[in-house]
Order: sequence, then C-alpha cells, then structure tokens
Amino acid sequence: MEIEVSVNRTNVFTPINPCYKVDVSYTLTKTPSTICVLFQIFLGSCSAVTVCGNLLVITSIIYFKQLHTPTNSLILSLAVCDLLVGLLVFPLTMEFSISSCLYYGDLFCKVRGSFEVSLCTSSILNLCCISVDRYYAVCQPLTYRTKMNHNTVSLMILLSWFISVLIAISFIIVGVNREKCAEKCFNDTVIVDTMALVFSFYLPVIVMLCIYLKIFLVAQRQARSIQNTTKSGATINKMERKATKTLVIVMGVFLLCWLPFFLCTTVLSFSRVYMPLPLTELLNWLALSNSMLNPFIYAFFYSWFRSAFRMIISGKIIQGDYTNCKLF
Repeated sequence: MEIEVSVNRTNVFTPINPCYKVDVSYTLTKTPSTICVLFQIFLGSCSAVTVCGNLLVITSIIYFKQLHTPTNSLILSLAVCDLLVGLLVFPLTMEFSISSCLYYGDLFCKVRGSFEVSLCTSSILNLCCISVDRYYAVCQPLTYRTKMNHNTVSLMILLSWFISVLIAISFIIVGVNREKCAEKCFNDTVIVDTMALVFSFYLPVIVMLCIYLKIFLVAQRQARSIQNTTKSGATINKMERKATKTLVIVMGVFLLCWLPFFLCTTVLSFSRVYMPLPLTELLNWLALSNSMLNPFIYAFFYSWFRSAFRMIISGKIIQGDYTNCKLF
C-alpha cells in the first residue's frame, strides 16, 4: 500500500530517490523497494558496528585499570564521540538520505545538522589530540610523562569538545541569519563558513600531517641509529616498515574518509557549482564511516585491547573481578 505525504513547498528540486518518488505536485509517494530495504539494512548495520566497536573500547578503558593512562583517555574521548555518531548521526542521516528533509521541515534538518557538525568535528579534533600525544611519546620520550599528564589530556579533551560545540552553534546561527537577511549577510556567512571549515578540518589535518611526518622522520633516524650500533640491516628494515605501515594506515584512512567530503563542502560553500545530491550524500556517508573504522585503527592495533575485547565478549568480566588483570 502506498502512503502519500503532501509537501507545502515551492521551487523544490529533488532528484529521484530509491525510496521516495516526487511528482510535479510535490507529493511524496512512499514505495518500499528492494534497493530501499537493502540501503536501510546496510546503513543500519554500519550504525550497529560503529556502536558496538566503540562500546568495546569504552568498556575496556573504563573497566581495566591497566588501561587508565593519559593516552587511553584521549582514545576514550574519541570512542565516546564516535559512539554518539553511531547512535545519533547515523540514524538521522539515514532518514535524511531517504527523505531529503522533504516532509520533515527545517527543524529536523537543523537538529541533524547540529549533531553531525558537533560530533564529527569533535571526532576530528580528538584524532588531532591523539597525534599530539604520539608526537611527545616518540619524539620527546624523556619529557613525555611530565607534559602529557592527566591534567593536560583533560584540558585537551575539554577544548576539543568546546570548539566542536561552538562551531555547531555558529552553524545554527548562520542558518537563522540566512533565512532572515538573505543576501545582506552574505559576507558574514562566508566568514563563518570559512572559519568553520578551517577549524573543523583543514587546520587539524595540517597539524596531523606535520606531526606524523615528524614522527616518521624521527622513527627513521632512531632506526638508523640502531643499525649503526647493531650493524643489522634486518632491524632497520623491520622498524621502518612498521612505522611506515602505521602512519600510512592512520592518515590514509582518515584522509580517504574525510577529504572528499570537505573538498565537496568547500566547493559548494564558495561557488555555484552544481553537485548531484546522491554524490554529496555518498561523500557524507564515507566521512561518517571513519567513526566506524576508528576502533579498528586506534584500538585493534594494540594487543592489550584485543585481550580486553576477548574477555568482554566472552563474558569473563561478569564471572569475576578482572579489573586488575594484566593484559600485556
């Protein structure tokens, strides 16, 4: 049975959606199809994997005392952010992708947009904080414990969340201004858009690229020092391959997920280039998938996290007290 929903809008230009059909009278005809069902199952599965993966990370860090370190506090903040992306942003964006906001009105779009901007920005800034922590751990190991203590890490976490919320609020304010003053506040909205893009993505990316490049160079220098001491070529090759692999995975996955979306956003913000809605939605989902992949990149990399996951999944922590268990 078909469900018709009237939309009281004019000048609506919406491409055909696999789940909804828009006719000339702007009436949405709900026609569940195989493509629509598969689309919802796939995105729902991505949301479930995102929630479960980050929930494992959160439970591991909170439960096992051995994981109560400044570095893992940053990973915990990242996991909480990505968990909220899976719980809130994924379902809201899935509904937006299906309906394109045609029958929800502006409120749904604003709520969804504010959650997406704040949580995704927080995720990126937390990744940036983790790169700073890794820099001090690798490049300044002697002063690492004094500089990257719990107080410093807590301040970094609070700052990253504060900036993300501030950017989300600015987006809401700009949206209201656009509706009220149209072209008169064009310069103001351009300035806000520019600052939001810079602080949400481009500046953190530049920081991370510089930091990971520095880490890679230092790791190579340390490996050469070991080679000169031990006269062993196998050691240098093994260490260089491991450092290269780690940095390529960390930055490669991050840029693969986020760079296309923000390049698209930049083009749309500062030009009148037409971009098909399905393409922008695809890039949006690619960016959100980073929250699903983060647990695998930043947690599954380490053997102690894998041990913690096995104990949690097997239900071992329910059977007894393993908070002081040695994971490595």
